[in-house]
Order: sequence, then C-alpha cells, then structure tokens
Amino acid sequence: MSTGVAQRLSDLVLHRLDADPTITPEVSSAVLAALDAEPDPSPSLGMNGIFLRTIRVRGFRGIGPEASLRLDPGPGLTLVVGRNGSGKSSFAEAAELALTGDTRRWAGRASVWREGWRNLHDGNTSRVEVELTAATPDGALTIAREWPEGSDLTGGTWTQSRKAADPTEFRVERWSRALELYRPFLSYSELGALVDGRPSDLFDALHRLLGLDDLTAAQERTRVRRLELERAARQSRDERNELLIALDSVADDRAARVAQLLRVADPDLAAIGGEVSGARHDPAGTAALQSMLRLRLPDAESVAEAAAAVQAGARRLSELTTGDTEAELRVLELLARARTHALAAGTCACPVCGSGTLDAQWLHETDTQIARLTERAAAVTAARDALLAAAERARALVLPVPAELDPPPPQAPNVDTGPARRAWSAWAVLAQAEPDVEFPARLRSAHADLARLLAALRGSARKELDRLDAVWVPLVPRIAAWLQGARTVAAAESELHTVRRAEDWLKSAAAGLREERMAPLAEHARGIWRGLRQQSNVDLGVIRLQGNAGASRKVLLDVTVDEAGSNALGVMSQGELHALGLALFLPRATVPESPFGFVVIDDPVQAMDPAKVDGLARVLAAAARSGRQVVVFTHDERLAEAVRRLRLDATVLDVQRRERSAVEVRVAEDPVRRYLSDANALARTKQLPRSIADELVVTCCRSAIEAAALARSRRTLLAEGIDHREVQRRVDAARTTWEKVSLAVFGDPDRVDDLNDLLDRDAAWARAVLRDAAAGAHIRIDRRTRELISGTRKFVKWLNP
Repeated sequence: MSTGVAQRLSDLVLHRLDADPTITPEVSSAVLAALDAEPDPSPSLGMNGIFLRTIRVRGFRGIGPEASLRLDPGPGLTLVVGRNGSGKSSFAEAAELALTGDTRRWAGRASVWREGWRNLHDGNTSRVEVELTAATPDGALTIAREWPEGSDLTGGTWTQSRKAADPTEFRVERWSRALELYRPFLSYSELGALVDGRPSDLFDALHRLLGLDDLTAAQERTRVRRLELERAARQSRDERNELLIALDSVADDRAARVAQLLRVADPDLAAIGGEVSGARHDPAGTAALQSMLRLRLPDAESVAEAAAAVQAGARRLSELTTGDTEAELRVLELLARARTHALAAGTCACPVCGSGTLDAQWLHETDTQIARLTERAAAVTAARDALLAAAERARALVLPVPAELDPPPPQAPNVDTGPARRAWSAWAVLAQAEPDVEFPARLRSAHADLARLLAALRGSARKELDRLDAVWVPLVPRIAAWLQGARTVAAAESELHTVRRAEDWLKSAAAGLREERMAPLAEHARGIWRGLRQQSNVDLGVIRLQGNAGASRKVLLDVTVDEAGSNALGVMSQGELHALGLALFLPRATVPESPFGFVVIDDPVQAMDPAKVDGLARVLAAAARSGRQVVVFTHDERLAEAVRRLRLDATVLDVQRRERSAVEVRVAEDPVRRYLSDANALARTKQLPRSIADELVVTCCRSAIEAAALARSRRTLLAEGIDHREVQRRVDAARTTWEKVSLAVFGDPDRVDDLNDLLDRDAAWARAVLRDAAAGAHIRIDRRTRELISGTRKFVKWLNP
C-alpha cells in the first residue's frame, strides 16, 4: 500500500510543461520560477525519522507526581490502555502540548477547559517533557514545558536539550510548518471534525500537504506580476495622453517635437531622451538662441593692444622714411658696384665722371659711406617688417560673420540679428585691410560697435529663451519621469507577454495537477477504509478537492451504499464517520516526506462496532509494519483484545491512577511476553496432543526470541543514528532466527558465524536454547518444553538486559 505522494509538485509541473508543445522556454521558466519564487519562510526542522522515547508528566491534568510513559523509539504498535480518568489521555495531551504549544481538544472550547489544566493534588510546578530519538548521530532531543506556580498555560518556559548539553529555548517556529503539514496527533474530537467539521478545514489540510498551496501561490504570483506590469503600461499610456495635452498648449519648438514623437504608436524613446537632455542639434530653434549666447569677440584690451602696435609700427616707419630714401638706396647700390670695380681693376679713373680717380683714398671714403647707407636701409626694413607683423596680428583677431547671426526662428520674434550681423560684417572687412594710418582707428571703432550690438543681441536672446523656458522647463521633469517609466514598460513588454501565458497555463493545468497530486493519497485512504469498513455496506470512491478559495472549497467524498451513490454524511454512522476520519488522517501523517516517524491517536475506538475494531487493529498494525511508531491511547479494551486475538505485534501499556493522582504505567503485554504466555498456556493445555503442543510451544519460543531480537535491533540501530529506512531494510534482510539474533547482537544479519563463536565462548547455554528454538518446529529435540520455555525466558533477558 502506497503511503506517499507519487511525485513532487514541481516534477509534475515540469513534466506537463515538457509535454506541451505550445509552451516556450521563457513561459516554462516563468511557471517554474513562480512555483519556487517564495521559499518556505519557516526554518528547516533539520531532523528526520523522529520517534517518541518517553513522555514525562508532572502536575498536569490527571497526573500529579511525575509519571513516565516509556516507549520503544522505533516502528511498532503500542496501545496505552486504561479506564476513563486513569491519566492516559494526559500523556497524549502533554506530548501534543510540548511539541505544538496547544492541543486540538481544547481549541475552540470554553475557557474552563484551559483553566483546569493544573493537577489538583500536585500542581504547584507543572511540567511536560518529551524525549525524542531521530535518525541522526546526535538524534536524542528532549523538549520540555514547565510552569511555575501562578503562571498560566501560555507562560512558563519552553526548552530543548540534547544529551548532557544545557537546555536552550525551544524554537517552535522550526517545527510549526512540519507539524501543520504532517500533523502526527489525532484526538477523538478531531476524528469526527475531519469529516463533518467545516468543509474548508479538511480541504486546507490536504491542500497544504499536497503542496497545492504552492500551486495556488504560483498562480497568485503570476497574477500579481501581470497586474503590476499591466498597471505600469496603462499608467504610462495615460500619462502620455496627459503629456500630449500639455505639450500641445505650449508654443515651443521643443514641445512640438516631443509631441510629434509621442503621437506615434511606438514612440522613439531615445529621440525623446535627446530632446529632454538638449542633445538634439536644431539651429532653427532654441538651440540657435543658445548659440547666440555663446558668441564671443576678442576683448577690447586685446584689440586696443593690436591697434596700438600697428599705429606704433606705422609711426616708426614714417620716421625712418624720407623723400631721399629711394635715392640713397640707389647710391648705395652704385657705390657697391664701383667698389667692386675698383677692387678688381686697381687704381683707375672713375668710370662715371672720368675725371676722378678710384684710389685707396676713394675706397676708404666709399666704405664709410656704404656703411652709413646700409645701416639706414636695415632700419627701414625692420620697421616695415614690424608694421606688417603687427597688422597681421590685428587682422587675426577678426573672424568671419558667424552663422549664429542668421535670422532667428519664428518662435523668437523679439530677436533681431540684423544690426549685429551688419556690425560684424564691417568688422570682418578689416581682415583684408591694409595697415594704413586709418587702420588702428577703424579696428577700434568696428570692435566697439560690434561689441555693443552683440551685447544687445545676447540680451534679446536671453530674454527670449527665458520666455520659452518658462513654459518648457516645467514640462521637462514630467517628460523625464514618463520617459523613465516608459523605458521600464518597454523593457518589461516581453515579460508581460510571458507572464500572461504562464498565468493562463497555470489556470488550465491546475485541475489536472491537483488530481494527479491527490490520486495516490486518495488511493491510500481508500485502502485504509477498505481495511476499516469490515462488514459495512458503505464503500468509499473518488476523493476530490473542489474549489480554490473562499467558502466554496471542500473535499468531495463519493460513497456508495449497496452500489448506490450517496452523500457520506447522510448515510454513515458515527463509528463509520470516525473510521473515515482515520482513513483520511493516516495517509497525511505517514507520507514519506514527513520527518515524524510516529503518530499519536487518542481514543479512535469510540462508536466503532466490533468488526470495525478488528479492522482498526489490522490498519494500525499495517501502519506500524510500514515503518511507523503508532501509539494509540484508548479506554476501550476491545482494541487490545483484537490485537491479542488477531495475534498482531503490539506492546500494551496499562495506565492506572491511584490516590492523589499518582499514575503508574506498567507493561501489560508485549510480543515477547505474549509469546511466552502462549507457550506456558499451551504447555498446560492437557487437551492438546503432546506432539502438537510441543511443536506449538517451540514455535512460540522461537517467535519470542525473534521478537526480542528485532526489538533490540531497532532500538540499537536507531540509537546509533542509522536512518529508520535502513534499519527496516536490515530487519527485512534477517530471515532466519539466527540472522535476527545476529542483527540484534552485531547490527548485521550476516554474522551468524561470529554469533556462534560468541555464544560458544560466553554463553553456551544460550546457543543451545537458540538451536532448539530455531530447529524444534522441524525436528525432534531432546529438551523438554518447560525447559525450553524457561531457557527462552532467560535468553530474551540476556538479549535485552
């Protein structure tokens, strides 16, 4: 019988996604991300294979002085029996209260249920304590709640401790999620409520257990994300329309350009961003006005210096230049040639006049005159070069008329560039002017006129920009804010498409996923019901979850009565309803994912007819055989009687309450004692043929040894931190009596030879008992039956000291 859910929800979703050819990888990723987007906020329990070892109670409910309920911490069925008022249910409630902080039996009840929780005879200091064993090396854990005198139920201290370590605060939030999903406690009051309570309660419990809350959360996450993206897109469209109205009311070229860009279905966001940042070059618009402000002239000081340099150069050249300057230069040239002739011909007559003599005296006088004339010519040349250089520097200050002085845009009617343009034209002419006497004055005058008119133009441009900015600047933040949102919307456009597809897919797949997830759990519940129903003519069919939220959510239980369909609540007796409640509880509490290896059931037998009690005994024993520690509290002797009669493996603990709430727990019957008791009874039964009685006695002794061996094996292996699944595997591998004893002694069923050596060395009598008990059902043995029974009793004590 399956006890778990076939596949994890994420595996089912992934399988369906892979099988759907219409789903793109992006949509598949969105679905899986939504499913896993919110990890469980509850801290991890960090423990698995948790079993109960001891429930210890003092001053709580029906228990006064401290009393302990000791359990075998491993798979198996334990019945805790006792009359009403014996204190047995106080143990169950104490365990539930220690682990969860509350009990379902008191939930929703009148305050008197909570006011009488202290024991009347010994309730000054109340304490409940649970010792647990988990399949980890450090698996021993004790959780305790203690209330000093005067504190109410919600007060006191709540601690946990491991072995010899000091107690620390118990963090119940680490357990709450696991206790909610795999709740291991079931009281009588809950049995009926599972079926005939609020329809939504059972729905919610199954929904959470199956992980379907994760599916609902994934749908909600995709829906919320879709709404966020759609809201952002809608808000962007609305803001764009409002922005267009504002832009159309403004006489500004920038506003007009942005409005034109916004009117298209898919606006060019980069172009709009350029407009907002002023990156667009527009010589016909406000950019032209801004460029006018950037026009610069050489400063007046630089112009004055250049004009003065030209004027000084002209004055110097004028001073050096006279009317005879050219004649002197010709004389200089003539003398230079005559000197060359004289040097070549020697003393000779003057070739010009013919009367003079070109002799040494003449050469001396000529050299003096040439030196004087050469010096004068060099000074004139230097002055002329200086004047030309000064003129060139002055002309370099003059630039052509800039394009910024072209006629302004229509949006700037108050700006006239004409005067400045004409003044600049007059200024620009000087770039080609000769450095005459009037040049310095013309340079100063043109610069002064242009500077004055250019300053006036800048003022007009600045005023015009201020006028335009008065309507444009307030719009810039609005445009920028819209632009930021529009970019986000544009970037999320593909995500919106993907999220819509993911949401639609989750909606369409939810019903199928829920049915797949529910199927194995429902099959397990129906299997349990078949074991419990016994002689009932009510059969359980399909179990379905209906609805997702609100009052409409419920669990549909299809039942048939004599093969005719009907409603569960209308046809089932109270006992049948309790049995159905148990059939729905056990699959939830025993799924493989549960960290709890135990279930605690309080009073499940009430209102059940004898046939259903037999079915209950078998169901509980089957749950124990599947690896669960099943602890059942009951005052009804029928369950213990059914266990004995059906020869089901179980430990029966008897709880008795004496004077002043002193509660005592003793072993009424466990498998070992029951087999030995049966052996004694068979040995004393004279009506049985001796051969048959002897064979049955040997079988009981062998069963007693095997039961003792398996009890020690489970206890020892689990205490060593071995996972309970591995423990069960080893138990299943031990097929013979010798192998089971080997498993108990060495933790390994395959060390039978080592077992023989140990027994030969330390307990030869034990080997003989084991040999006779294992072989006596097949061959005749020499030992008498009563000796075998006493030897078996001694052997199980040796095995479990």
